[in-house]
Amino acid sequence: MPAIAAVAAPFGRDLAAGLRTIERSIAAAAAQGAKLVVFPESALGGYLREPMPGEAGPELPVALDPDGPEIAALVAMAGDTVVCAGYTEAGSEGRRYAAAVCVDGSGVLGRHRKVHLPPGERFAYTAGDRFAAFDTPFGRIGMLVCYDKLFPEASRALALDGADIIASMAAWPVCRQRPARRIAQDRQTRHFNLTDAARAVENQVVWVSSNQTGTLGPLRFLGNAKIVDPDGVVLARTGGCAGMALAHIDAAAAVRESRMGIDHLGDRRPEAYGVAEAAAYAPAAAALR
Repeated sequence: MPAIAAVAAPFGRDLAAGLRTIERSIAAAAAQGAKLVVFPESALGGYLREPMPGEAGPELPVALDPDGPEIAALVAMAGDTVVCAGYTEAGSEGRRYAAAVCVDGSGVLGRHRKVHLPPGERFAYTAGDRFAAFDTPFGRIGMLVCYDKLFPEASRALALDGADIIASMAAWPVCRQRPARRIAQDRQTRHFNLTDAARAVENQVVWVSSNQTGTLGPLRFLGNAKIVDPDGVVLARTGGCAGMALAHIDAAAAVRESRMGIDHLGDRRPEAYGVAEAAAYAPAAAALR
């Protein structure tokens, strides 16, 4: 049975070092049968560095050409493996996007720009404006970047677009205001883990959650990469340290089996929700019945 891997690791400004980490991780995952490997947000080039007390200002990661040499290198090292990774995308007119790309050896399979920007990112990035699933040799996948996963509409849109797998890539730190001494006891770790399980269950999808580890300026990233099945069972996890969560699962079969008993998407009643946007998803939900 094929496997899925989610990586928890520190990724900084050194693009060459980041690509070496990615290449080693792909090789290690592929040796264990992984056909999909998901890396964190900002795996290429590192995350936005917030200033320490007394420092002048934030440090922005380099914005990469979405068709540039770094993405080409990712394609080259992916080979037969489907790989998802986050980076800062250089857009037109000087815009920057917190973005993710999915590739294999044939080229780019899908892209996503983070739609939901937390307050500390709004000065640096432009928000994306859509959620769309896409086909890959390993199945139909949707991608989210970090804060996106706290909005249930985001993963629901991907599930309604046919995603069996949702790759959620993050640079998610422990609580800024009241950090716990241990990552496992931090409130943000609780939020991160609860959301992973809830989104898998409510959409009946395979949820693949990756995250940064280590520190960057005042931020301490909480790791906790994991694979969650459509029943909310965590099949593999890393905890707060760097590592790889790997689980053998047939995603399409797991989703199909979960929805045979009760179909959360098919049983939706968008006309009753009182939200205008919900009506737009009614045709997609009806097609899943």
